Amino acid sequence: MDQLTISVQIAGRSFRMNIKPEEEERVRKAAKLINEKIKDYSKKYAYKDIQDLLSMVALRFATGSVKYQEALDMRNEQVYHRLKSIDEILSETIL
Repeated sequence: MDQLTISVQIAGRSFRMNIKPEEEERVRKAAKLINEKIKDYSKKYAYKDIQDLLSMVALRFATGSVKYQEALDMRNEQVYHRLKSIDEILSETIL
């Protein structure tokens, strides 16, 4: 398993990471997005230090992740019920 060592900047700090080569673009985009949100929030909200902004960004992304997971769960449930209905129709047809 090949690993690539990269360095990304988040909130003015450098972080070295060992990742799979195919993940590099995704990790760099994520770091850029975090930095953009920090910059946006620093203009919109009062804050004491960078930790406040990082917490707000983390909450935003976690909320989005929860929303996405809920939608995915609902979609999986719909697919399950449709497949179950198809299975029942096929079972009746075969018998």
